[in-house]
Amino acid sequence: MALYSAAAAVLAGLERGEGGLKSLVYNSGFPLYALVSETLRYASVLEKLLDRAALLQAEKKLTPQLAKVLVYDLLFGKGLKCGGRWKALARRHRARLEAELARMKVRRKVSRNEDLLAPEKAVSAAASQVPRYIRVNTLKTCVDDVIEFFKHQGYAYLGKAASVEELKALSGKKFLLDPHLPELLVFPSQTDLHDNLLYTSGHIILQDKASCLPAFLLGPVAGSHVIDACAAPGNKTSHLAAILKNKGQIFAFDVDAKRMATMNTLLTRAGVTGCQLVQQDFLTVDPRDPKYSRVTHILLDPSCSGSGMVTRGPEEEAALSAERLQALAGFQRRILSHALSFPALRRLVYSTCSLHQEENEDVVQAVLQEWGSAFRLVTAFPSWSCRGLAAFSGAESCLRASPAETLTHGFFVAVLERCREGAADPSSVPAAAKENPQPGKGAEPGAALKKRKKKKQRVKE
Repeated sequence: MALYSAAAAVLAGLERGEGGLKSLVYNSGFPLYALVSETLRYASVLEKLLDRAALLQAEKKLTPQLAKVLVYDLLFGKGLKCGGRWKALARRHRARLEAELARMKVRRKVSRNEDLLAPEKAVSAAASQVPRYIRVNTLKTCVDDVIEFFKHQGYAYLGKAASVEELKALSGKKFLLDPHLPELLVFPSQTDLHDNLLYTSGHIILQDKASCLPAFLLGPVAGSHVIDACAAPGNKTSHLAAILKNKGQIFAFDVDAKRMATMNTLLTRAGVTGCQLVQQDFLTVDPRDPKYSRVTHILLDPSCSGSGMVTRGPEEEAALSAERLQALAGFQRRILSHALSFPALRRLVYSTCSLHQEENEDVVQAVLQEWGSAFRLVTAFPSWSCRGLAAFSGAESCLRASPAETLTHGFFVAVLERCREGAADPSSVPAAAKENPQPGKGAEPGAALKKRKKKKQRVKE
């Protein structure tokens, strides 16, 4: 019962404007993101079903939010998981709800539940074309073993994709190796792996491809000291730990206690060690504190509007005021500038899941101007097709991601490096991107990572 009550509370919080979907889910203490986001996606259908079945009139103690969650899982999800009175209540009305759903399909002349979402075409189309990405957690396993595991489960492995276009054709129980990231497997969009043994044991991480880019492009070598400045829920932190091979030190900051608890659970399941969780606002951290004197890499993924998330509804985006956007951009400028003040910092990745120039290129431009010649942009992933908006000279060094162009959530990434005497031209390529050429150019992922490590060691020496 607690699971559905918590999901209903998240829906109510969204309606009252108490926060974004991700933050409210993390604060709930339950793994609710998929359930709540799918309930939101089917919201208009669910409201019609509730009205035509007169469920709220028949059950006076049932709130609209709880009714939506229960009916979604009953008719569209995997079936009700809870016991107690909510399960009994929903099943009592099941026949009538199923009859109304059947009538709705007949009226709309459709046969699939998904087809009922046609009025919300912009959101559902974006969400449906983004594949299911899984990152192999190399702290516990390797890509080859995970591929063999899925083959034994009846999936057909099609090899490494030659292009992003090839990912669009995935269907059924087929999967590919991503063309850009060496430890990322790609499944059809409707593949649900939340109950899969590899996921529940921490051997794989369900993480969108765009969300994997920041840690990959930061590329710290084993033994580095790294800060994840806005770390919860911890997917990027676990990715950093895998890149470091649990050798070195990660300082992971977040101000919220509940999110920290969620992150601790995720990192423990992923086998992460050498990571110090710090419940503190990163803006209040003293860069001159001796414990951070060896921090050479920072990953900064601050709070943002979330406008790039394909599960975000148009009503959420419409509710984002110009004042709120400017407030977010102001915070992002402050925290980026603060991150650059760590004295041993050599490389920083700034990322958001926002589509707005105000939170992306404008923030980077303002902070680079503030720091003068101390830092420079480097070209992030030259083979990536979707580049930064032409907001200032050099903004094309940044990269963007989108459902239409890269088959991912909307994302923005900028890579900044400290300038040194005799440094390469600002258009130089970060090592992580250098060693991942365009698909078909012949470089094997394993060899690329070895070459990257050797290059980094020579720089360090």
